[in-house]
Amino acid sequence: MRKADRLFQIVNLVRSHQSITAQKLSERLGVSVRTVYRYIDDLSLSNIPIYGEAGVGYRLREGFELPPLTLTSEEIEALMLGVEMISASTGKKLPIAAKSLLHKIEAALPDRESVDCNTKIRALSVTDRTYGSQHWDVLREAIRATNAISFSYDTLEGAKSERIVYPLGLFYWGGKWTLGAWCTLRYAFREFRIDRITGLRVMERTFQSTTVVNLQAYMRHQSANWTEQKKHY
Repeated sequence: MRKADRLFQIVNLVRSHQSITAQKLSERLGVSVRTVYRYIDDLSLSNIPIYGEAGVGYRLREGFELPPLTLTSEEIEALMLGVEMISASTGKKLPIAAKSLLHKIEAALPDRESVDCNTKIRALSVTDRTYGSQHWDVLREAIRATNAISFSYDTLEGAKSERIVYPLGLFYWGGKWTLGAWCTLRYAFREFRIDRITGLRVMERTFQSTTVVNLQAYMRHQSANWTEQKKHY
């Protein structure tokens, strides 16, 4: 990523958090804290009103506004493809939000004609997503509210089981969505294809993230499984 893009990201992160520490900025940008310090110095030399408070973090002067939004043709194409992919593969609510975001960005561009709606890179859906779409919205809300859920699950081998799980995240695998969760039946992390879930019900019971049961732990578990599987290929 270009340095100019990093600087733009820092300004946006500081403005949206008011305030944010150098450590947090380094984690969000994927650079060292020392690099963040250099970027902050560069912004100050460019007359960006950014300042730091010891023990608090960096802030921007109240009322500061960035110049008008400008995007390259590749950035616009990536944005439109992302919106189309969301519309073709998720539920009903997120596509509405994605299209609203696209309209807001289009309105902020200084040159409206630079947005080519006839891009030839498309994300299309040719399958019936009735079940997946319905489940996707329900699962997303359950994850956000940390509600336990119950459902029936059909495995690829044709077996059927009843599960109560703590939903942690939704993951897209190029055509199929899976739910990553902590299964109370197996007392372990499990993944479930959304299109094989039936009788989905959100329970009143909620759960709390722990050092064992949380999204990061699930992803580490999956990463370890993938690494182990690669050894056998």
